[in-house]
This record gives sequence, C-alpha cells and structure tokens, in this order.
Amino acid sequence: MDRRNSSFLCTTKIEAMIDWNDFEKIDMRIGTVIASEHFPEAKKPAYKLKIDFGELGILQSSAQVTARYTVSDLVGQQVIAVVNFPPKQIGPFVSECLVMGVYAENNEVVLIQPDQMCPNGSKIG
Repeated sequence: MDRRNSSFLCTTKIEAMIDWNDFEKIDMRIGTVIASEHFPEAKKPAYKLKIDFGELGILQSSAQVTARYTVSDLVGQQVIAVVNFPPKQIGPFVSECLVMGVYAENNEVVLIQPDQMCPNGSKIG
C-alpha cells in the first residue's frame, strides 16, 4: 500500500528515508533469552539479558522492559535483536546487541517476538 496515495492516516512522521543497501547492513536475528537479571546500576529500570543466537553464540543486552516483563517471564522467550552494532558500555555492563521492542502506552516497551519458535540465529530479512 502506498502511504502517500491512500486513505491510510499516519499520525507520526516517518524518520529519514534509507535505501535498500542501508537496510541490508542491519543484521537482525532470532535468539532465545537464557538468563535474565535485574540491572540496578542502569539509569532507567532495565534487565541484563543473555541471549542464545545459535551459531553466533551467546550475546548480552540491556533491555528496558521492566514495566511489562519480570525476570522470570523473559527466560525461554525468543526475541529479535540487531546483532551487528558495536558493543555499548552501559555503566558497568557491555551490551552486545539491541533487543527490538515497540513503545506502547506510557512508553512501556513491548518486545517484538516471532509468533512461533524459530531456530536461534535465524536471520530476519
């Protein structure tokens, strides 16, 4: 559907346009959360996650999802993450991937997840 020539009403502005080559640089993968713990040193409430990406290995991430998920909710959940950002230092923790989510009501983050189990490391594309 062409957003510009339809009755679809978009109430938010689309950010800067990218081309297909830019999109192809983003490496998004499916992984399973194998460990989750509180991250009390974070500026905003967050959890430390360890995520199994199959052949890519286990990567860690900080996720600000405390409003909608508990530590125990997350273990065993599959998530989608960008795995080719450089590591980011967050206080005493190094985040190695970016877990994808959607801002819902009150800026609470809802994780983007597959609706069926997928092999860890599966590429989104």
